[in-house]
Amino acid sequence: MTPRVPPHSVDLEQALLGCCVVEGGQESVSLCIQSHISSDSFYYPAHRIIFTEICELYERRQVIDEVVLVDSLSSRSKLTAAGGEIYLAKICSRIDTYAHINWFIERIRDYELIRRVIAVSEGLIVRAFENQGDVRQFLGEAEEKIFDISKDVLQGVAQPIGDFMEAAAQRCLLTSKSRSAITGVPSGFIDMDRMTTGFQPGEMIVIAARPSMGKTSFALNIAEFAISPTPSRAAVPTLFFSLEMGADQLAMRLLCGRAGVSLSRMRDGNAPVGWESQISRASAEFKKAPLWIDESSTLTILEMRARARRLYSKHQLGLIIVDYLQLISGTDSRAKREQQIAEISRGVKAMAKELKVPVLVLSQLNRESERESRAPRLSDLRESGAIEQDADVVLLLANPLTRDGGKDSDMDDASEDSEGPLQKNRCVTRELIVAKQRNGPTGIVTLTFDRELTKFKNYCEWQEKGCIRLEIENDRMGMQDELAM
Repeated sequence: MTPRVPPHSVDLEQALLGCCVVEGGQESVSLCIQSHISSDSFYYPAHRIIFTEICELYERRQVIDEVVLVDSLSSRSKLTAAGGEIYLAKICSRIDTYAHINWFIERIRDYELIRRVIAVSEGLIVRAFENQGDVRQFLGEAEEKIFDISKDVLQGVAQPIGDFMEAAAQRCLLTSKSRSAITGVPSGFIDMDRMTTGFQPGEMIVIAARPSMGKTSFALNIAEFAISPTPSRAAVPTLFFSLEMGADQLAMRLLCGRAGVSLSRMRDGNAPVGWESQISRASAEFKKAPLWIDESSTLTILEMRARARRLYSKHQLGLIIVDYLQLISGTDSRAKREQQIAEISRGVKAMAKELKVPVLVLSQLNRESERESRAPRLSDLRESGAIEQDADVVLLLANPLTRDGGKDSDMDDASEDSEGPLQKNRCVTRELIVAKQRNGPTGIVTLTFDRELTKFKNYCEWQEKGCIRLEIENDRMGMQDELAM
């Protein structure tokens, strides 16, 4: 059987090289580089050598013509490999004008991408026959390789600042009209949205806390607000990776929280009168909500990115939540855990940039803040400093009154819907410390947690209802001026 020749066009390659020589290389080579044309874009080996030499002459700011090109190749003993003087003369006389260079570039680029698809596919076929490892990981890697090729097609180039001015002006006008204007995905918490202007596309947002602080509840509250449309905005399609809890448990929390019914009281038979209609109404609201829950308990970051990419292509996701980072498996189980966490953190950030959506990832804190009876800080992020480095925003959830694990911190994430008796104080305060924000201020946001509904609320909203007696330290970390913004 005669082997098939990969797609290519010698005529087009000669025409593009001829354009570079005819024009002198000043603009033509710039267009090639801008369009990601490299020596690998050429199929014929002699053309690769010629284009490499043209690029080197361009970098040395030398004028490119037939004589200079022949002399340069000859001095490097590459003239014969490039086809010789006769072949170079043929290329240089192939065209009279470089007016059609953009079309030549586009066609050569198309041929290169097709050859890359063929090469990747052949490599995947060989690996598929020899594969003895994790099939899911192999599929994730295969999808990523194909997606990397498609990304090259979508890569843009530098644009004049004027192209962005209109959008920037509109954003300034919007912000000036309302100090609480949100440009990203809103969280539903007024003070936090005012500081962050919402979660921005491409950002990695870390929500970290010690166990029993309500990380899962906080993430669910954000998801619930995002998927609920309002008169001023549409619902935000959201993907929730739950590596710790089952989808049925999360659904129960969402349902009871929206209905205003205590899950523990309902189980005990002490639910308020009319709870059935409240549950039915809340269930109807959620049935069509754009929320997807992936409850896989063992996922690598490659598998997670593949699943998110696949769902994004179908439903144009606007928000991804991961609960939680330390439960994601490393691709190499033999590596040190710190290295695995660093790889996972980089993967989460890459997923946010690749899909251009904010990714909220929950994380654990170490015990240092409890041992030293102080507020948590960035250095308390567990197992790796890479999380602090990769994150665009870091939110630390803490108890403002008893950070040492006293009775006010006993509402455990996994037991908030337990069948035990309700806590004596239904509502408690929680501090959300904005410890890092690349594009905004840091500070402290005070929230209220309703233990009965396992739900966080805006602090001022509950203050007006008299749910709790408010206690704030006026000089807490010297951040009061920022909170007043």
